[in-house]
Amino acid sequence: MNHYLISFPSSAMNHIAEEDLPAVGESARAVIREAKAAGVYVFGGGIDETVPPVMVSGEGTVSPGTYPETSRFNGGFCVLRLQTREEAERWAAKLAAGCRCAQELRPFMYDPES
Repeated sequence: MNHYLISFPSSAMNHIAEEDLPAVGESARAVIREAKAAGVYVFGGGIDETVPPVMVSGEGTVSPGTYPETSRFNGGFCVLRLQTREEAERWAAKLAAGCRCAQELRPFMYDPES
């Protein structure tokens, strides 16, 4: 089994009218419920954009900020455990339909200890 990250940035939903957001949220949650029922759901959620990121050093020092490459990391994501990339693409398409925006699909590297 492989783990896949399916995600989208907050801006991908800018085309959705405010009054349509509850329906979009429900359709997205319906796909997540389906993934849970299928036993492929690992974890998911939305990044809390009201809380700024911090950097934590190996010594435990906490400082404001983030890596420049990830300064705009936001939006929603889920991790699914699936047999094939094709299966991951099918789930990503279901989530894209539910969220009404394209989803980015990325595989996690193999972990021999999982």
